[in-house]
Amino acid sequence: MSKSTQELSQVVVDALEDVKGQEIVRIDVTELSDVMDTLVIVTGTSNRHVKSLADNVIEEAKKLDLRPIGVEGMESGEWVLVDYGDVVLHAMLPQTRSFYDLEKLWSMEPANRHESDEQEPQD
Repeated sequence: MSKSTQELSQVVVDALEDVKGQEIVRIDVTELSDVMDTLVIVTGTSNRHVKSLADNVIEEAKKLDLRPIGVEGMESGEWVLVDYGDVVLHAMLPQTRSFYDLEKLWSMEPANRHESDEQEPQD
């Protein structure tokens, strides 16, 4: 994980803490993904809170001249995704977070990741 990725993920976490984000989890996915390095997941208490979590991250990152590649889900506020490329934020309602269980999904190594290492030699 590069220094700038670490700095951005810290800005994201700090911004979430500023507006009382719950159960903030930062997952290093460099070994599991080629498209991002860090996944940040946070729970909001209501649709409005989820939106404000994402808004605060966007505003704090903007102060560092960082703009998201994309933002999705602001309309409903059930699950808001803020994509900065190397760092991706998922702000979710408790029931949505529980249902999708991204922590478990992103902590599992794909079954075929070490397939070539484990294959027995052919006779």
